[in-house]
Amino acid sequence: MTEKTEIVDHNDFLIDFTTSSAISRVSIKILIIYLPIFWLSGLFLGMCWYGFAFHINNWIIVMLMLPIMIFCSYFIFIFTSAILSKLFLILLNLIHKPKEGVFLAEKGNKDFEFWCLRTELKKLNAWLMNNCPLPWIDTLAFRWFGTKIDFTSHLYDAWVDFDFVSFGRKVTVGQGAVVMSSMVVGKYLIIRRVFFDDYSVIGGVSSISPGTIIGKDTIIGALSSTNLNQILEPGWIYFGIPGIKLKQNKYAELRRGLIFKRDVDQEKKFEAKTEVIIDEDKKDLV
Repeated sequence: MTEKTEIVDHNDFLIDFTTSSAISRVSIKILIIYLPIFWLSGLFLGMCWYGFAFHINNWIIVMLMLPIMIFCSYFIFIFTSAILSKLFLILLNLIHKPKEGVFLAEKGNKDFEFWCLRTELKKLNAWLMNNCPLPWIDTLAFRWFGTKIDFTSHLYDAWVDFDFVSFGRKVTVGQGAVVMSSMVVGKYLIIRRVFFDDYSVIGGVSSISPGTIIGKDTIIGALSSTNLNQILEPGWIYFGIPGIKLKQNKYAELRRGLIFKRDVDQEKKFEAKTEVIIDEDKKDLV
């Protein structure tokens, strides 16, 4: 009696999963778009140094301003790169407008090819601005390249896609979290809008899938994830892979009518109840 042996190919168990943070097999035609951006940015920076070196005849002033000029050179380079990248992005969007949907992730498909171009173009400036010492400049980069976000929201070293992502007010995304409005699964590219309502919180090292809608005052625990097109109801705490309802977020509701007051002389802080003022014609919306 012979035992039948089955040959197992381990590649059958691999999932070809790619986010916009790591596009596989990037071709030269995508990377070559960096060359004119870096060259023109460097050219403009060289013109600034030329004007600084040859139009100030007093060497004492030159030595005093040299540290300031070196410090400013970094910001001149990244802001020039951002402006040039925005111009390239406008040109790409005029040729092929971004849109939501499910597309074939293969060379020759225009939706996939232009998605790769847009993503790589924005990644360049995201990397430059994310390493900048100014704390608000990464939010400025997201606003500049189309993400709907204001300066009340915070992204603590999280990866967030630029396209089709909208934030409400005072949204917090924890460290190491990944917010994806697009992903490649197998041979398909999926692009769906992601929306975060006001006061929502995303725990660290969480994964938000395309199409996720997160309600107001909703919290997603750390190390959790969402499914494609998952809708998280307002005022709930979600946890797990994928995220399921854990309990209601009663903290937000209980604290809504409280404010903090400070006694400067006594160096104390205390809570005080206050009435939430709502217009009469809008009370039915609450």
